[in-house]
Amino acid sequence: MKILHVGATGLVGRLVLRRLLDTPGVTRVIAPTRRPLDTQHPHLLNPVIDFDSLPEDAEWWDVDAVICTLGTTIAIAGSQAAFRRVDHDYPLQIARLARKYGAKTYVLNSAMGANARSSVFYNRVKGELEEALAALDYEALVLVRPGLIDGERAESRPGEARLLAVSRFLRPILPMKWRPSRAERIADALVDAALNPARGLTVVEADQLA
Repeated sequence: MKILHVGATGLVGRLVLRRLLDTPGVTRVIAPTRRPLDTQHPHLLNPVIDFDSLPEDAEWWDVDAVICTLGTTIAIAGSQAAFRRVDHDYPLQIARLARKYGAKTYVLNSAMGANARSSVFYNRVKGELEEALAALDYEALVLVRPGLIDGERAESRPGEARLLAVSRFLRPILPMKWRPSRAERIADALVDAALNPARGLTVVEADQLA
């Protein structure tokens, strides 16, 4: 299989990349990033690109499946508009281009509570992306919806870190869907969905990732 993986520098994305490169059946992993990765592997192609100006005629769009782990926060992005560009516009444009070149499977790391009609901006953006992807007619579309992601991030997210500390402490008494989603479980779900796609729409909820 040839798999396009976008978002390979994030917490979950790094784990996904490692799993893909360790999978014998994956002959090529295309991981476009803004800056070169520090990972080298004979099966890895790492195009350095500008996500605001995607190379629409690149040969590497020709893949079997796409795994998208792109994502940021409004605080890091700097505004709601910038957040929407990263969490909605980029994943959608990537999905359109890959589908144009024949990709049959798209696997998205979305979020618990994603709902296009939500009054919460974050959840609404995630839900709008999910609905837009569903309209692209992929043979297999998988939406993985983790809750608060449990793992060690490279960048600082103080508010998230405090919430995660509380959630870890309360984990034994929290309902499954409210427990932090382990980054390793999310990565496993994303990779498994790409390697073993089920036709139609599949949703993996947070209680399956705790």
